[in-house]
Amino acid sequence: MNWTKPEPMWREDTKLPTFEPLKQSTSTPITIVGGGITGITTAYMLAKEGKKVTLLEADELCNGTTGHTTAKVTAQHGLIYHELIEHFGDEGAALYYQAQEDAIAWIEKHINDHSIKCDWTREDAYIFATTEKGAKKIEKEKKAYERLDIAGEHLEDLPFDTETSGVLSMRNQAKFHPLHYLSHLVDEIVAMGGKIYEHTKAISVKEGENIEIETGNGATVTSEHLISCSHFPFNDKKGMYFSRMYAERSYVIAIEPEKEWENGMYLSIDEPKRSIRSATFDDKNILLIGGESHRTGEGADMSSHYKALEEYAARTFGIKNKLFQWSAQDLITLDKVPYIGPVTMNDNRVFLATGFRKWGMTNSTVAGRLITDYIMESESEYHSVFTPSRFKGDPSLKRFLSNNLNVAAHLVEGKVELVDKEPRDLKKGEGAVIQFEGKRAGAFKDEEGELHLLDTTCTHLGCEVEWNSGEHTWDCPCHGSRFSYDGAVMEGPAKHPLEKLSLENTRETYIIPDDPEAFEESTDHH
Repeated sequence: MNWTKPEPMWREDTKLPTFEPLKQSTSTPITIVGGGITGITTAYMLAKEGKKVTLLEADELCNGTTGHTTAKVTAQHGLIYHELIEHFGDEGAALYYQAQEDAIAWIEKHINDHSIKCDWTREDAYIFATTEKGAKKIEKEKKAYERLDIAGEHLEDLPFDTETSGVLSMRNQAKFHPLHYLSHLVDEIVAMGGKIYEHTKAISVKEGENIEIETGNGATVTSEHLISCSHFPFNDKKGMYFSRMYAERSYVIAIEPEKEWENGMYLSIDEPKRSIRSATFDDKNILLIGGESHRTGEGADMSSHYKALEEYAARTFGIKNKLFQWSAQDLITLDKVPYIGPVTMNDNRVFLATGFRKWGMTNSTVAGRLITDYIMESESEYHSVFTPSRFKGDPSLKRFLSNNLNVAAHLVEGKVELVDKEPRDLKKGEGAVIQFEGKRAGAFKDEEGELHLLDTTCTHLGCEVEWNSGEHTWDCPCHGSRFSYDGAVMEGPAKHPLEKLSLENTRETYIIPDDPEAFEESTDHH
């Protein structure tokens, strides 16, 4: 089967520093779990305050959502301000907007002060509608802009070939190369005495006089403060965050367009959503086209999402050359505002930052500043908006029930699903849910013909994972855990790999031939 491994553009032209795994137990005043833009930014800000920090990353720095972003640095987070006014009031909505604008200003000042070459550019951002229903939503959002004194303009058309029913701009937003920016922050953290360990997975937490973080390497880190910046909180016993968020996947392609492009960043509000921004790669002007969002584990054939984006790009801009494709996973909270602050009310030792709803470039900086304020015991007017312990009856209760009914449905459906595919049906490079010894199982046949057979029960809370053909992963539709084709954990909240199933008790060979007749002759099916 033809399959292109998804690779983000940002990592292709960036050489980030590398770090050894943690090999022996240590102590540090502050431990930060998660080496994406949030963990790195928070570590930098705390180090600037004179704090000694240790950052743990389960994989490599910036290899998660940060490395797979479209890198729009903007306060225009889709349709959000009308909704925020309804649920948080004018004051809460204004604070959310101002927090984002402050983050943009902080990033820009840091880039200018340190002369960081990261393609920082100020551009207007636009949301646009393609239906009459969407046009009415644009009208409501424009009124929210006016109430909050947000600089924007209601337009009719776009500078490219897409029919619209309404366009709303937000002036003077920004874009950049995220890894070129973060590479500088990493160097600064190390220069200020910060410790960074890669390939060091935080497994569990024990709280006593101090906080003890156990890692998958067998080493323990003892700290006064713990900050979880690991996308999904790795220690989810406190706060039950797995029940208060859901995961979405979205997709991006990078193309060299045939048509000339005008500056600006664009996002459609009607389905199927499309995100568009320009960038440069290898001295060429290119476009990043994103969209095709769906709940993790619930999409169609995942490779079809890339195809849909290609068709849109070809129709709208023409494709001279397709350069990259990749996907990302993001968490969405009950009220669409991130959880940033103490993991539970009045906890002054354990903090988290999560649920950025695909707008992590600004919210990561918001998180770094707010958590630094908490630890430095400084008051911030933004704390109340982002505090994880908040619960807005509308819409939080409705979405809480909806999310968890969805989880319950998947628990039941996965257990009773009838599967008629068997290992012999797989071609090289193909994975699927199969029937194995009368039970549901997962199988992937690699290019050498080796079969990787797994129990499809997610090790988090027992939902059944689904095969993702676009990424060659096993994805959980309940809480967004993701596993590699051989069962290793790629994204939490799961901490343990999928159970591997053995073929030793059958007469099936581990290397399954492509010839079905040869397979029939060499197996004894149960």
